[in-house]
Amino acid sequence: MRADAQNTVEKIEKSLDLLAQRLDVETASFRLEEFNARVEDPNLWDDPAAAQKLMRDRQMLVDALATYEGIKQDLTDNIELIELGEMEDDEEVVSDAEAALKTLEANAAKKELEALLDGEADGNDTFLEVNAGAGGTESCDWASMLARMYVRWAEKKGYKVELQAESAGEEAGIKSAVYKITGQNAYGWLKSESGVHRLVRISPFDSAAKRHTSFTSVWVYPVVDDNIDIEVNPADIRIDTYRSSGAGGQHVNTTDSAVRITHNPTGIVVTSSEKSQHQNRDIAMKALKSRLYQMELDRRNAAINEAHENKGDAGWGNQIRSYVLQPYQMVKDLRTNYETSDTKGVLDGDLDGLMGATLALDVSGKSRAEAQSS
Repeated sequence: MRADAQNTVEKIEKSLDLLAQRLDVETASFRLEEFNARVEDPNLWDDPAAAQKLMRDRQMLVDALATYEGIKQDLTDNIELIELGEMEDDEEVVSDAEAALKTLEANAAKKELEALLDGEADGNDTFLEVNAGAGGTESCDWASMLARMYVRWAEKKGYKVELQAESAGEEAGIKSAVYKITGQNAYGWLKSESGVHRLVRISPFDSAAKRHTSFTSVWVYPVVDDNIDIEVNPADIRIDTYRSSGAGGQHVNTTDSAVRITHNPTGIVVTSSEKSQHQNRDIAMKALKSRLYQMELDRRNAAINEAHENKGDAGWGNQIRSYVLQPYQMVKDLRTNYETSDTKGVLDGDLDGLMGATLALDVSGKSRAEAQSS
């Protein structure tokens, strides 16, 4: 086997080793048998929430097993093809198998990263909050661009995206927006996006066509699982209702249905502006509990949540990533030094490379300073 192919095989084997460790492959089949036995219990759906969690956990195990076994089998098949091609001096067979190994290496590396999403809340759905920072209209427009970027990313992942609340900018864009993103590992992937994002471009709002710098902050926090009990003292919160903005016309909202909840001990403020005030109270309370839970996660695992701790104000000195559109094209993450010149692709939601690099950094245990100096 040629040296390049052997190197590719070794990388795939390392990914398989990590997948096997995370899956605990020696006990996986026994755990699946246990899941199957519980699924057949006629009383399973007496508790729908517990049943749904059981079915979700079982499917995650089934998918993880299928991924591991599939990569392992593909590796074996392609090694055998290379050996066969070399014995028969068939260069086409060898080349095709080597190309297949390269594709398999990329897939194995992706699955390896996904396997690292084993934090307490990584598998949960998530809230994503975007807030315009320093820069006025420029930052409001930038906030809108970032919101679109994350919606595109989530849709490509097959996730469900629901707009929970939005405040429009005075001239363009948005002042803030909150989304609920539903899908497997939504929080695990998106948690690395918390922080300040800096944009450098020729302003479309400047008649002199000068270069402007804008800032927008992003905050990601997990949707609290039903099995996680977060107590909120009614005496600690203030609930305000107000008239939510609409498009106007005969369907304009004329009732005070939007809800704002303020948690006095922490200063956390959450809002929801759906049509029903009852629905808004429920959504806002869930969002508050999620924020409080996120604070607890931050306290327990400061290293993993470094981006949250260092987020600071949306302005100079606090950014985690720069998006430069002028005088050159470059997106660079300041924590990992990962960079790409495909700014259009990134703004259209191609974020897996950036997210994956940060996830790998978090797992390696390096500090932000160490990453920047490496």
